[in-house]
Amino acid sequence: MRLNRVLVFALIVATLSFSLFHATIASGDKDDQRHRNRYRERHRDEDRGSSHLKAVVHPAYKENCGACHFAYQPELLPCESWGRILNRLDDHFGGSFELDEETKKAILGYLQTNAAEHSTAKRAVKILRSSGRQVPARITEIPYIRKKHHDISAATLKRQSIGSLSNCTACHTRAEEGIYDDDFVIIPD
Repeated sequence: MRLNRVLVFALIVATLSFSLFHATIASGDKDDQRHRNRYRERHRDEDRGSSHLKAVVHPAYKENCGACHFAYQPELLPCESWGRILNRLDDHFGGSFELDEETKKAILGYLQTNAAEHSTAKRAVKILRSSGRQVPARITEIPYIRKKHHDISAATLKRQSIGSLSNCTACHTRAEEGIYDDDFVIIPD
């Protein structure tokens, strides 16, 4: 009889200890979760570690450069590349383009301030790493970009609906938003 009481008492103590232990862990989990939620809330607008690039917001850049081709995100090239491109507008990829000095300076400032080396977006970091010390004249010369598109045949890129590798928006349906994820790629016929 005494043994039964001791066993029952031990079982009650064990059950209470286990319950108290679980309650303490659950409370800690809730605190951790609240901390993570507060952190996410405070930092939700930062692009730290995001694979997405920032959408182009500069009106002069969108108006002047975007009038003829896709206004590429500045994060797709390093500063020095943007400088070379804007300083050679008389031979702009086979054409000629004129900008007044004030507009040119404003566009160059926007592009260089937001260039790949000033971004924490994962894609921009990969672009820089793959380029090494090279100063690519075109986005399509960047090793990371070439690697990401290596399995697309030349015939596919020459389709009238695509034209070339430089026509990002032909396949990347959310390129204008800075989203180049594979989930949003549709290769047109």
